[in-house]
Formats: sequence, structure tokens, C-alpha cells
Amino acid sequence: MSDGENRGRCTVVLGGQWGDEGKGKVVDVLAEESDIIARYQGGANAGHTVHVGDEEFILHQIPSGILHPEKRCLLGNGVVLDPIQFFREYDEAESRGVSLDGRVGVSLRAQLLLPYHRLLDQIREGKTTKKIGTTGRGIGPAYEEKIGRRGIRVVDLKDEQEARERLTEGRERARARLAALGETDLGAVEACVEDAMAIRERLLSLATDVGLEIHEAIKSGKKILLEGAQGTALDIDHGTYPYVTSSTTTAGGAASGSGIGPTAIHRILGVVKAYITRVGNGPLPTALPPAMDEKVRTLGAEFGATTGRPRRCGWFDGVLARYSARVNGLTGLVVTKLDVLDTLPEISVANAYRTPEGELTEFPADNRSLANAEPVYETMPGWESSTAEARKVEDLPRNARAYLDRLEEITSTPIDMIGVGTRRRQIIHVA
Repeated sequence: MSDGENRGRCTVVLGGQWGDEGKGKVVDVLAEESDIIARYQGGANAGHTVHVGDEEFILHQIPSGILHPEKRCLLGNGVVLDPIQFFREYDEAESRGVSLDGRVGVSLRAQLLLPYHRLLDQIREGKTTKKIGTTGRGIGPAYEEKIGRRGIRVVDLKDEQEARERLTEGRERARARLAALGETDLGAVEACVEDAMAIRERLLSLATDVGLEIHEAIKSGKKILLEGAQGTALDIDHGTYPYVTSSTTTAGGAASGSGIGPTAIHRILGVVKAYITRVGNGPLPTALPPAMDEKVRTLGAEFGATTGRPRRCGWFDGVLARYSARVNGLTGLVVTKLDVLDTLPEISVANAYRTPEGELTEFPADNRSLANAEPVYETMPGWESSTAEARKVEDLPRNARAYLDRLEEITSTPIDMIGVGTRRRQIIHVA
């Protein structure tokens, strides 16, 4: 057996739509057979909801695998870390009986997201007439400082004097920017230096070289799970720019955001709902008419885990899913929330867009084309029976299986897992 065959395996789980696809639950399920679970991008703008027994956990920064005892959970260099939110989440998990001692690591190269980033985000979004629909968690401003080479990394906290100087410089930059925006209430800015210094040692106690840790784990035969935070269509390069997040949500970001080489990745799973949703502004070509939108939102409990905002709902967008399969190099799909469609007599799937320039079968880069696109639908009969107790593909109604077969055909990607409810046991493993 070759050295390569002796190594561990690395799986990426990412969103194949506009986020909120159910990645947290999928990661929670796959974590059982993994040794290390690592987040590779995003920040506290993500909300991954996981149900364990009768308890619900909403995790914004700590990887979803933390609910499995003895699993090592890491935050990679591609993450922007809100340390105050992070430790609030950390302490809440421990108060609910989840032991985290020695199980959580934060990349030395991860960027800090500070209170003034949140304030800048909220003020700018509030003042602009062309709103992106951000969560107001400071993600954009934090990534701006990272790319502008003005950010503060976890490793920069090691030297106490340098840390204080860097934090003070950041505060003064934020103060000037906020003043230019006409903001006078700077309470969140004033306290940020001392607040960060107060948790400095605690954060450094968790700091690690995440890329090296994952590399060594793979060499020793361990299984790695890399977790994305938002969907493909929110990627800074490949999404519906400017209605996107500020990081790389696609599979390429999994390697760069965790500090490993792309050849270390063996499996890439794209999570998609059996329909589609979107939070925030930007086009949604397959958006449902108001009455059906409200019905699906109610059936699927479609409200943001981070913001509580209602999600816009639509039929499955095969054009976007096919694009997602291509730009991510997906090896498999995970279709979640199939059960939400259980009561519908008919279900539609878009396999092309009709535009003034002609029919499109590939996802356009131009938002104007997307906003004006009319979906070309295929209508399939529903199954009008519950799928919640299905535990293998053969248990699903015939029409549900036909629907899933069509999704595979449209995306040219096999379905590896199917979700039929919120519980761990309500996942069907196909492959």
C-alpha cells in the first residue's frame, strides 16, 4: 500500500445555494466519523442549528462537531473571529453540559473582529440606499481590514505592548471613519481595547497552527471535516456580487482558509435544500408567489438563525445547483428538508432561465440578467405522504425518489445523503 493510501481523508461540507441549507446538521452527523472538524471561513454571521435529543443548539462560530464528545474543533485562518461572541458561545455550551476543555483551537493567523467592525457595518448599511442586506455582525469591515493589511490577528496578541498599540490604532481608524459617517455614539469603540486585552490570555491559550495540526492529523491517518459557513452563491468571487459575503465560501476557500493544500481534500459535499431560500437582498430567480412563499416558509420554519429574518423561498434552482457543482468540483450532493415538500401536490424545478438575450442554462455573472430571468420550470407530481420516518432510499415514496433522481440528472452529481427532518436520525445515507 502506498504512502498516499495510508493517509487520512479530508471531506469538505459547503453550501450549494444561498446559505441556510442545513450544513450544521450535516456536519454534526459526519462529525461522528471524523477526528477533527474545522471552520474555514466566515464568522458570527453564520448560524448553524443542530438538534440533539430535545435540545437545540445554535452555533455561530464554534464548529458543529463540538456536540460530539472528544472531537477536536478548529477555527481556521480564513475565519474572522469575534472573540467576545466566541467566548459567550463557548461558555454557554459548557453551561449546558458540553465539555470543551482541550477540544477547541483557534488559528494563530485568524483575524479578529472587534466591536467597531460591527458598528461600522450597521452604520454603513443603515445609511446606504443600496442595501446589501448584511447581518450587521461586522464581517465586511473585518475582511476589508484583512485585505487592506490593517487587520489584527490572534498571533498579534502575543506581545502585550504590540497588542495594545495595534488595538489602539484600529480603534482610532474606526473612530475617524465613524465620525465621517456622522456617528457620535462611540461607546462600543471606546471600550474595545480594554475588552480585547481582558480576554487576550484566554484566547492565546487556545491558539494553534491549524494548518499544521490538520496536516499532521492527515499524515497520521485521521479523518478531517472542513465546514463552510455560507453558500456558494454568496462567494465573494463566484456569487451574486455585490450581494455576497466577504470571503471565499467555495471549495477553494476550504484549502486556503484552513491552511492545507488542495490535494489533501478527497471529498466535497454540496448541501442543498429540496427547494431554495435566501436571506438579505439580491436576486432569487425561482422566488415563489406570496401565498406559496408563506406556506413553504411556515412548513420549513424559514427564519434566519442569526438574524431571525424571514427567508425568501423558491423552487429548486437547477441552474444554480449545476453551477455550484461545477465551481466547487462537488463529489456529492446532500439534499436537506425533503420532508418540507411532503404535503405539496406538485413541485417545480427550474432547469433554465428565459432572458431578453435568450435562454440560459448556465448561471450568469450579470445580476441584471439574473434579476430579469424567468425560470423555465419542469413540474413534477408530489408524493403527499410523510417522509419523516424513512431511513433508506427504498422507504421514500416513488414520486420523492423520482424527484431526487431528477436533481441528480440536472446537476450531474450523485446524491450522497438525504435529510427528512431536524434530528440526527433523520438522515438517509445513500453512499
